[in-house]
Order: sequence, then C-alpha cells, then structure tokens
Amino acid sequence: MWSAGRLLVSIDPLQKADAIFVLGGSRADRALEAVELYREGYAPLIVMSSGGTEPAQRLLESQGIHVPTEVETMRDVMVTRLGVPATAVHLLTKETENTAAEASAIGVMAKAGRWARLIAITDRSSTRRAGFALRRALGAGVAVVSRCSRYDTYDPALWWRHRASIRATIAELPKLISYWFGLAS
Repeated sequence: MWSAGRLLVSIDPLQKADAIFVLGGSRADRALEAVELYREGYAPLIVMSSGGTEPAQRLLESQGIHVPTEVETMRDVMVTRLGVPATAVHLLTKETENTAAEASAIGVMAKAGRWARLIAITDRSSTRRAGFALRRALGAGVAVVSRCSRYDTYDPALWWRHRASIRATIAELPKLISYWFGLAS
C-alpha cells in the first residue's frame, strides 16, 4: 500500500524529440514545463491537448459565444508573455475526454509528421499510465518520453502525507490497473 505512489510514477530520461505534448488536466504546470523544455532545445514544437469541454461551455458556443478555454489562455501566455513563437505552439482541435483519446489524437499528428520521438508531459502520478497509453496508441514507430513538470509536488514515497497526493493516488491507481487490463479511459 505504501508503495502505491512509486508504482504510478515512471519518468523517462530526457531526449531530443520532434514535439512536446502537453496532456490536458493542468492549468499551468505542464505548459510551463513544455516552455522550459522548448527553451532548452528538446523539441521545436509544443502541442497542447484541448481536453474536454463543459456542457455550459458547449451551450454558449452553440449561441455563438466563445469562452476561451484554459489551453487557449495558456497558449496566449506562452506566446505573448513567455516569448514562444506562435508557430511553435499548436492546439489539438479534437476534444478529448481522457488520456486514451489524447493518445489517439496526437497519434494522427505524429503519423502525419513522421515523428520519431515525442516528449509527453503529464502529472507525476500519471506518468506510468500516460506513457503506457501513448506507447500503445503510437506503436513502435514513435518513441515516447514520459515526463512530468518540474513544478509538480507529488512525492511518490510519501504520497499519504498530503491531501492532494492522497486524492491523486486513489484516483490514479484504478486507472492504471484498468489500462493494464486493456481498458482505455
């Protein structure tokens, strides 16, 4: 039980890649890590998942009212405030509700771009599952480097000491197990 946090985490050594993929679910941590890796020269392109959309947001869109999403806002911050060229930041247009859907969506882009390697940024507690989902979706043709943000505070050795880490572990462990059994959610 105490080792559950360590089971969830699998961080790969950094390697240069064709793109950095920021999975949905974080307002700034993951995107800021992508900017740091971009500046350090690990990849020439940042791709951000759009994540899901709230029902009220879809209702407003149907009425012609666009409410900027978190990922659109973060892209704006990356470009206008952090100096990343607009041509280096792409948003996945396909709405994705889970990691498996994100893996499928980035797979289309990776195949079209003939990518050989992808750096994927997610929460520390999701690195093993996200890496597994991406490797399954991308196949042997694209190497996946699973990473988390350097600003992520999850401690896999002491996960039971902090409320947020307890929640992350309890939520993530069943997802990882379901992925191992072939489910995708």
